[in-house]
Amino acid sequence: MPRKNDDDTRPLTYREAGVDIDAGDALVERIKPHVRRTFRPEVIGDLGGFGGLFAVPRGFTDPVLVSGTDGVGTKLKVAFATGKHDTIGIDLVAMCVNDVAVSGAEPLFFLDYFASGKLELDVAEAVVRGIADGCRQAGCALIGGETAELPGMYADGEYDLAGFAVGIVERNKILDGARIEPGDLVLGVASSGLHSNGYSLARQVLPLESNAGLLLEPTRIYVKAVRAALAAGDVRGFAHITGGGLVDNPPRVLRDGLIMRLDERRWPTPEVFARIAAAGVSRGEMRRTFNCGLGLVVVVPRAEAEAIRAAIESAGERAFVVGDIVAGDGEARVEFL
Repeated sequence: MPRKNDDDTRPLTYREAGVDIDAGDALVERIKPHVRRTFRPEVIGDLGGFGGLFAVPRGFTDPVLVSGTDGVGTKLKVAFATGKHDTIGIDLVAMCVNDVAVSGAEPLFFLDYFASGKLELDVAEAVVRGIADGCRQAGCALIGGETAELPGMYADGEYDLAGFAVGIVERNKILDGARIEPGDLVLGVASSGLHSNGYSLARQVLPLESNAGLLLEPTRIYVKAVRAALAAGDVRGFAHITGGGLVDNPPRVLRDGLIMRLDERRWPTPEVFARIAAAGVSRGEMRRTFNCGLGLVVVVPRAEAEAIRAAIESAGERAFVVGDIVAGDGEARVEFL
């Protein structure tokens, strides 16, 4: 910003331009304890290097790395409005590691990007604490990230988040849905609400003052449930229900000529979806925008459905038989009973 006095010949500093390097250094020191509690044995070194180092786990024959990246979207607006920043990091981790896990991979490590117009230490630390909590839930290490102070890029009190996850899977255990066939059953794993999708619509129809708790409910991290299901039986495909809802996500693991039939009477619907529907959002729009109560669907052989469902529940999630796979014609799709 221009100097108030043209005669002032003091050297211009980065701090006067809006970037406080000392605050960035202070944040690194604050977050080190949060980061270290996520470390796995494969982590090499400590926080603060130019790159995060991570050794490939032993015991793999033909390992394939699986990567995923995502953000939190306009759910951040709810955090800004409420001043609650300690769970939004869980959402960030969840959106990335769930995508990695459904290919059959074990998430290994995570990196984050946090950008704001002015770095507020308490807010940034709360966000990173949530990221560390999410990494602990997923069993992956937070090995690095970037904190950017960008004056003029963001409104006061606002920031943006992005995350990056890397996992590992044996090549012959990659899940791509190729073995799904008619007669298979579909398990649904309960969501905790909106997760991190559809907030541009949800914020329009739900008053924040009476719905803040529902709107900030963290995204479920399904890594433990996925690993338990894989250990319990012949899982043939997973779909993480994110943007595009129950209409667009399941076909991503179905080959053409297959239909996933879902019976919406077979799982409970969280209160937040009932409130959105009551505000005038059609059933079709609900299905296309939101998870409608299922954060994950799992396709399994009929004979193994109960064992796999029980394993998912033993990992701390609620699971239900919600549909089946039938033969169709044309592109893969979802039908609702």
